[in-house]
Amino acid sequence: MNDMTNIGRRHFLKASAAAGGGLMIAFHIPAVNAAAPAKDSEINAWVVVNPDDSVVIRVAHSEMGQGSMTALAQLVAEELDCDWANVKTEFVDPRLNITRNKVYGGMATVGSRAIRSSHEYVRKAGASARTMLVSAAAQRWKVPAAECTAKTGVITHTASARTLKYGAVAEAAAKLTPPADVALKDPATWTIAGQPKMRLDMKDKVTGKAAYAIDIALPDMQYAAIAQCPVFGGKLIGFDETVLKKFKGVSQVVALENAVAVVANSYWTAQRAVRALPIQWDDAGNGKVSSATIADFLSEGLAKPEVPVARNDGDVAKAMPTAVKTVSAEYRVPYLSHAAMEPMNCTVRFNGDGTLDVWAPTQNAEAILGAAARASGLDPLKITVHLTYSGGGFGRRGGAAKGDYVDQAVLIAKAVGKPVKLIWSREEDIQHDFYRPISSAKMTAGLDASGMPVAWNTRIAGHTILASANPSAIKNNMDVGFLVLFADNVYDVPNIKVDYAMSNTHVPVGYWRSVNHSQNAYFRECFVDEMALAAKQDPYEYRRKLLAKQPKHLAVLDACAKAADWGKPLPAGQFRGIAQIDGYGSYVAAVAEISLKADGTPKVHRIVTAVDCGYVVNPDTVRAQMEGATAWALTAALYDQITIKDGHVEQGNFDRYRIMLMSEMPKVEVVLVPSGGFWGGIGEPGAPPVAPAVVNAMLAATGKPIRSLPIIKREVGV
Repeated sequence: MNDMTNIGRRHFLKASAAAGGGLMIAFHIPAVNAAAPAKDSEINAWVVVNPDDSVVIRVAHSEMGQGSMTALAQLVAEELDCDWANVKTEFVDPRLNITRNKVYGGMATVGSRAIRSSHEYVRKAGASARTMLVSAAAQRWKVPAAECTAKTGVITHTASARTLKYGAVAEAAAKLTPPADVALKDPATWTIAGQPKMRLDMKDKVTGKAAYAIDIALPDMQYAAIAQCPVFGGKLIGFDETVLKKFKGVSQVVALENAVAVVANSYWTAQRAVRALPIQWDDAGNGKVSSATIADFLSEGLAKPEVPVARNDGDVAKAMPTAVKTVSAEYRVPYLSHAAMEPMNCTVRFNGDGTLDVWAPTQNAEAILGAAARASGLDPLKITVHLTYSGGGFGRRGGAAKGDYVDQAVLIAKAVGKPVKLIWSREEDIQHDFYRPISSAKMTAGLDASGMPVAWNTRIAGHTILASANPSAIKNNMDVGFLVLFADNVYDVPNIKVDYAMSNTHVPVGYWRSVNHSQNAYFRECFVDEMALAAKQDPYEYRRKLLAKQPKHLAVLDACAKAADWGKPLPAGQFRGIAQIDGYGSYVAAVAEISLKADGTPKVHRIVTAVDCGYVVNPDTVRAQMEGATAWALTAALYDQITIKDGHVEQGNFDRYRIMLMSEMPKVEVVLVPSGGFWGGIGEPGAPPVAPAVVNAMLAATGKPIRSLPIIKREVGV
């Protein structure tokens, strides 16, 4: 192992594989590590100030449309006190996190943590760099640094009115010892952070200059298309490649454990050829599994007499018989795919000097580095991961599982001996995803004479992501994360019991935008409306009573209801629904306005959401994230499901896995309610309350609950 790093290769690979589900943060003011030579104008690991006064801010997180690259740069620039017009960004090479002893913390962009997990140390990076620049100017003037100030990239000696721009002293500042500690600005004084700055990636994306991994083109590059075993867990038996003789441009067929790749001089040729290839598969005994058998399996879990208990407040068994009225319901949600616009792809080049270059869309550059090292057998320090923009992620690109697209591309390129770009077809992408888990919930509540719940019993059955992502985290067959919004239910109910029937299937599952919040918000918030209906109370006012001891939840709920004109008459035939959750450090509420079409399906006219994420770094990107989360959630709630037949996924493209059209989008209004004092996430918490708000509006319209999603049921392919 190279002496430049203190981390062993085996430890690195293990840590990289787990990075999608955990955090590795170093809370210290960053400095340049002597083992990694710095540019002359690199002030610290995050900040480079060039002689022309341009400022390069390094970003360790992925940018997949969520805007965190700009927001992180704003936080650094705010404390640096530079001229925002001079700011540029560059992605961090994950090898630097090895050679600089994890100075960039965890590079995984998952769990809405890009800002909330790194705000402190990136702000300190900016403040430290500012202090060093001021000190360098003071040394040049031979005056105390305390007599100097910095603003908009200019250092001023107050007494003499002398000035120097940052670029003039950057080289000298880079040689100084970073301060042991720095004070951070009061957010109330922010002039760059907290402002609606235009995203730094906007111009390139609008003009078509932005580089995505799928855009990469290398000299002498070959293209690979792949066919994977349609049944999860199955393996390759064999194939007959004689049919490929008629495809001009095919150069090679590469067999993998559970897949076959055809390599050609164009992707079109490779894709046509792989589709024509006769392949024999071993289904590993899963060829008879269907959505119906999986549903029965979950029903068995809901019916088990005893399962692990996650929460047991009071005595539900004793309190339930005292109730004046009981409400019971069973809810179900399907598997869901990520269906990011940029399908899985990876470009790999083995170099003659024993190094390797990799281009791949990712939410976790360290995981890509770990996967490439695993598949190639090379030292991680001999591998360069070139970060690009990603065309969506939603959790699909948060890790790098063995046998997934990066491993495949490395193994194919190794076999071919030339640069190779592997592209999954849309069908492969949808049919070989790591899906949002299927889940079912059985709930019973006992209401007192005033209609308020005195007891609430919840049983959830579903496939835990931890079974594949982090098995050691499962203790006594319990995944508390699967029970979010129930195990930590904030509604004021004296007797609550929550338990979990782990029901794992052969279908691979993974993190999906808002993960278990997306399922459980639907279960919980729709059931609250069922309780309110049974109690003959307004669902908004009913929630206000249940949240009387939760001021932050209540404030967001009230702000949302006010913005949505709750209580005011709607046009004839329109109805409202409401829901609220907390998640990823933030508080969110949503109100939906709908009407019903002749076939009983909803037309969504308006969605109002309110969010308190503590501090808002860029109001525009927060609003955009909430709007995007609304579109994401509506698509899933109205149309989407992954169904299983003969052990494999039936859906294969957007004709069968419906994406909401622009013409179908309702008016979306976002209310920001930042209360300060904490740092919440944004990318994920906007989605969970949308589906229940729509379903609750339908309950208001018909008096009949919708207890399974999607709302609009269709035959596969129709």
